[in-house]
Amino acid sequence: MVGPNRPQIVLFGSSIVQFSYSHEGWGSILTDLYSCKADIVLRGYGGWNTRLALQVLDQIFPKNAAVQPSVVIVYFGGNDSMKPDPNGQNAHVPLLEYIQNMKNIVLHIKSLSKKTRILVLSTPPVNEEQIIKFFGSSRRSNEISRIYSEACIKMCLELGIKVIDLWTALQNRDDWLTAHFTDGVHLTAEASKVVVKEILKVVKEADWEPNLHWKSLPNEFAQYSPTIFVGPNGNTPVNVADLDLDWQAQWI
Repeated sequence: MVGPNRPQIVLFGSSIVQFSYSHEGWGSILTDLYSCKADIVLRGYGGWNTRLALQVLDQIFPKNAAVQPSVVIVYFGGNDSMKPDPNGQNAHVPLLEYIQNMKNIVLHIKSLSKKTRILVLSTPPVNEEQIIKFFGSSRRSNEISRIYSEACIKMCLELGIKVIDLWTALQNRDDWLTAHFTDGVHLTAEASKVVVKEILKVVKEADWEPNLHWKSLPNEFAQYSPTIFVGPNGNTPVNVADLDLDWQAQWI
């Protein structure tokens, strides 16, 4: 393992997680913001549902690991909520089983350590017409996505787990159907900005100790960073580690 130890933020889920570094995705934005502060660890698996996640949960999150994550951001539901295929070949998981699976996942993660925090992303909306255009057919429904999203949120609130209502958040503008999806399912850069905004809002407001918002965490080895001089006259000293760069300012 590369040292020194930093807080570890794990992104765990299906393709919304796996592709979170594509198209200026939300995973890449978080990695940029937390550079020199925390390690973002990607565990995303395209096409997966909660049944598959449970099969490998102990391997991804072993209880005897020397270092446990500070935060785990969990997303499953888009594939679980697909309409069942007549041949039983797709990723559909019935609603009650999906909720029980999600409960088992978050309780396992919660048991890793007293300082491991969990943030769940609920099932996002979909653009059904765009899915048919890209894939030729669709077994996804925005209405069913809503049902799975609301059930997931209810489960999290009952367990005291932080949760983001992605189904609502990603419908925050009139043109969301075209602005937020590359293929009707996966997220554009604009959609990823919404996801990051929602994640950072929850993390900033959470009563976690320590606070894990990127601006609250210290920069690693800041005492060794050089000083540069900025300002109109070039005479204002600033430690490089303390610079707020233009593309990061929107996330403060």
